[in-house]
Amino acid sequence: MNYDDIVSDLDYLATVPDDVLAEVVTRDGLCFWAFDRSEIPELSGLDSADRELAAGMCAGCPVINECLELDLRTAGADTVGVWGARPDTDRREIHPVWMAHRNGAQKRGDRR
Repeated sequence: MNYDDIVSDLDYLATVPDDVLAEVVTRDGLCFWAFDRSEIPELSGLDSADRELAAGMCAGCPVINECLELDLRTAGADTVGVWGARPDTDRREIHPVWMAHRNGAQKRGDRR
């Protein structure tokens, strides 16, 4: 899995305020209105079943990138559950790459 590509795909969201991302994700995210949240199983481990479950739960969601961006900003390495069509184990590995990418972009003065 290429985490650099995943992180680069989120660059267009870098300047979107947290509250706007949260509003978009809670308004448009399928998991907030299409599922009974008590029926969504908890994910653990790094096996392909967790990834398949996460991808299946988020299939067709219009705000997958926004959701992933929001979780990386707000939960970071302490993330749990499914956000952005990825299990928490993947997001914990993505987070330091995302942090380094964003810090590098800020140092270069990149504003996308």
